[in-house]
Amino acid sequence: MAEQSNKITFTGALGETLAARLDLPEGQPKAFALFAHCFTCNKDIFAASRIASGLVAHGIAVLRFDFTGLGASEGEFANTNFSSNVGDLVAAADYLRQNYQAPSIVIGHSLGGAAVLAAAPNIPEAKAICTIAAPADPAHVAHNFSGAFDEIEKTGEAEVLLANRPFKIKKQFLEDIASQKLEAAIGGMKKALLVFHSPTDAMVGIENAERIYRAAKHPKSFVSLDDADHLLSRKADAVYVADVIAAWTGRYVDLIEAPKGSTAAPMAAPGTVLVWENGFDGRFANDISVGGQFPLRADEPPSVGGTNTGPTPYDFLLSGLGACTSMTMRMYADRKKWPLERVSVTLSHNKIHAEDCEACETTEGKVDQINRSIKIEGDLDAEQRAKLIEIADKCPVHRTLHSEVSIITKAED
Repeated sequence: MAEQSNKITFTGALGETLAARLDLPEGQPKAFALFAHCFTCNKDIFAASRIASGLVAHGIAVLRFDFTGLGASEGEFANTNFSSNVGDLVAAADYLRQNYQAPSIVIGHSLGGAAVLAAAPNIPEAKAICTIAAPADPAHVAHNFSGAFDEIEKTGEAEVLLANRPFKIKKQFLEDIASQKLEAAIGGMKKALLVFHSPTDAMVGIENAERIYRAAKHPKSFVSLDDADHLLSRKADAVYVADVIAAWTGRYVDLIEAPKGSTAAPMAAPGTVLVWENGFDGRFANDISVGGQFPLRADEPPSVGGTNTGPTPYDFLLSGLGACTSMTMRMYADRKKWPLERVSVTLSHNKIHAEDCEACETTEGKVDQINRSIKIEGDLDAEQRAKLIEIADKCPVHRTLHSEVSIITKAED
């Protein structure tokens, strides 16, 4: 099954911009999964990329991201902790829910697995939770820098070497992981759980899997990874994990089967807009990619045969004019240093008889009329307000609507 891998960003728990990758199968995804990487790792570590690729081969979309302060994400690692990782996971689920579909499968590797167990109650749509080589207690990671405890206690922080890279660990990190009560959270999770662990894992012992399994309520399953290492560095181990997850989740997740003949369009290139019929939400539903970053949906109301899953094309037209109006007024007021607090633009569209339009050159039939009402807030005098209304008519979209527009259409092979 062909795969698309799209770079995206979203805002994490600490307000930083997090880097992510959404791996999509060809056609409508059967489900969406969220993947959390291991401690001090990143979204592109072999285990994450290979498991994501394996799930995509089974028709499951996967969002994997860099936690705050790691990989390509913004922020300082020293300011993060286990609780912020959990918050980042919930923020990632929120992104999927708002832009695609909430994750029904959540997977975590190593400390990411512990974070997934803690975050699961805050992702209501998640029905299947999977951990891979996860510690039963987040404080387990502290052994990696136990030699720096005295310095951390004395000065509040210390620089330690993890995976041959320097990281600053603050006292608040130790306090946070020490305060976690993960086994209680596991017991009250009320979701299906699949635990992967290798009995020869030298970094996180197999006893952690036993504790997680015992704490969980049914339905729960355990899969031994035999002689796999902690990071699943062998491709065969990661592929095996993906295959088992895909088969196991079918019992607990309502997998969506793509309509016959449906295909997924690629994301739009920068500077372009791509619109395509998605093939599964009625006659008129179209998905929209703006520069490969902003997924949107257009539709029509039921009164004309649509399913009302998104704004109409004319809604988007009015939105463009309204946004351009507000932005143009804001730029002018800022340049003049006027105390403009807020601009609100209300728009509507209808058809009127040409004979009722005094300013129109057309004299017969009907013409389009856009009604635009602008609310200006701020301590501005009458002259300033009048000037801003005048500036509104000079916004680029307004000018485009009033100018001659050439639309060149060609058929693609």
